[in-house]
Amino acid sequence: MDSIQNKTGSRLPVMEQFYTIQGEGFHNGRPAYFIRIAGCDVGCVWCDVKESWDANEHKFEYVESLVQKAKETNCGFCVITGGEPCMYDLNDLTTALRNSGIEVAIETSGCYTLQGKIDWYCFSPKKFKGPVEEAYSHAKELKIVISHPSDFKWAETHAEKVSTDCRLYLQPEWSKQERFLPEIIDYVKEHPKWKISLQTHKFMDIP
Repeated sequence: MDSIQNKTGSRLPVMEQFYTIQGEGFHNGRPAYFIRIAGCDVGCVWCDVKESWDANEHKFEYVESLVQKAKETNCGFCVITGGEPCMYDLNDLTTALRNSGIEVAIETSGCYTLQGKIDWYCFSPKKFKGPVEEAYSHAKELKIVISHPSDFKWAETHAEKVSTDCRLYLQPEWSKQERFLPEIIDYVKEHPKWKISLQTHKFMDIP
């Protein structure tokens, strides 16, 4: 990864960027400008953006350009996602966004130390690569993807480590939603500290 990572963070490999509606988690339904950073070594077998994994397949873009495009939407909210965005130094990007009056959220597996200042940290740990300890203290939202019966117990091990005011979500893996959503519904009814997150953008057929 070092060969393609820009150490200063002034340029970042971007798979895509677009204005849409946040489709899942705490900010579900909110207009948001998404910046999808390319590059990921977590390797989730059910990832729906595997084309983001190889950063070398995507061009680097200057922070100034990314921020300008986010500002043009006037939505005031930007989600940095991936790939795994915390593989990079995000200080330049997050500082420029916040200085422009844009609220910044990040979606991360927590596998890397966060380099940057953000307003909302969505922590979605994966079994394929463990998180760093600081992810638990950063987390304002814990989102666990359920794709196997054992994931409920696994989710609780992470819920025990985040702060008491962290929002907790269980989300069915899209291709297994028909199987696991009924189980998630029953589980949340029995464990009301959790809420259900659905990928509503897929129901709406938007990015």
